[in-house]
Amino acid sequence: MSSIERFEDIEAWRKARELNRLIYKVTSEGKFAKDFALRDQMRRASISIMSNIAEGFDRGGNKEFRQFLSIAKGSASEIKSQLYAALDAGFLEENQFQKIYDLVVDTSRLLGGFLKYLKKSDLKGTKFKEKP
Repeated sequence: MSSIERFEDIEAWRKARELNRLIYKVTSEGKFAKDFALRDQMRRASISIMSNIAEGFDRGGNKEFRQFLSIAKGSASEIKSQLYAALDAGFLEENQFQKIYDLVVDTSRLLGGFLKYLKKSDLKGTKFKEKP
């Protein structure tokens, strides 16, 4: 793992940002745009992933950062469930569903890997550098 100086350096945050852009795009179109409850819930969940990574990074410690990453991972699972609701309601085509689902899985995998790394490390600050 290379040096992480700011939350934008975190691969999971960058992937979450990509997911957020896609969620906003698909929820702005067609029938999806008119289902305010599901649209807004999915948008909040996708923003939650990015926000919790950023907030946890600047909280000041490994343990607290892991807690925020765990919350972000939970929000990713929330989106997966909501995608099924959107598919079942006819708001998404199968290929749209799969593209977003795969992106959520990738984001969640990155979060899980980062959590494992942090649990094994003895890093306490917000500068994450590999030991020599």
